[in-house]
Amino acid sequence: MPRLRHLLTLAVAAALSQAPLLQAEELPAAIKKIEAKGAKIVGTFDAPDGLRGYAAQYQNRGMALYLTPDGQHVLLGNLYDADGKDLSAEPLQKLVYAPMAKAIWAKMETSNWIADGSKDAPRTVYLFSDPNCPYCNMFWEQARPWVKAGKVQLRHIMVGIIREDSPGKSAALLAAKDPEKALAEHEKAGKGSALKPLKDIPAAIQAKLDANQQLMDELELSATPAIFYLDDKGELQQQQGAPSPDKLVKILGPK
Repeated sequence: MPRLRHLLTLAVAAALSQAPLLQAEELPAAIKKIEAKGAKIVGTFDAPDGLRGYAAQYQNRGMALYLTPDGQHVLLGNLYDADGKDLSAEPLQKLVYAPMAKAIWAKMETSNWIADGSKDAPRTVYLFSDPNCPYCNMFWEQARPWVKAGKVQLRHIMVGIIREDSPGKSAALLAAKDPEKALAEHEKAGKGSALKPLKDIPAAIQAKLDANQQLMDELELSATPAIFYLDDKGELQQQQGAPSPDKLVKILGPK
């Protein structure tokens, strides 16, 4: 979860900066001092014993601030009750991480992906995919029962990072008359794929590849497949690499 939260913060810092912070309320002077150090205050929450909680984003992570009753001091960190319950987790999830996850999902929805599976599938899974990635192909194979049953649609966000001809191959798939069919044939063939890279990539296709790469860079991802899915609680989760059998069920759901 810490790694995912780090990724989410990177991707939607701009979105958070546009959000109303505390509506029309003026920030206390002590909190303004923290804000001046680079923290982005995104909301407030209730806290015990006269403390007032502030949810903030700072250096690519969420953090909880607690203003003391006199308004002169600020405590930073997670607050626990007598039973060991983290009282900071829920507010940070609601005020920081949930909006981040929503923004990331929206960015992936509008990225340049190739569908694999029914558009009516109840579950959608995104993955950054390179045509030369053996683990992308492994995940494609793993997902066949779910995809063929109409339960999952994979959406391949095509990038080119593994080999010199990877961008050309991704471009060939995106430029194909039927990208879904071209991708299926490529993945089904595995190492025997006859996919040829485009030597001269059209500007429109290059723009799509550049946008996908930019999104991957924003998320600080360096390898494929990088898989994103919503868990049973509707919270965004990430899996790096082809998943183990137990993780596979979490990503794709029951067969």
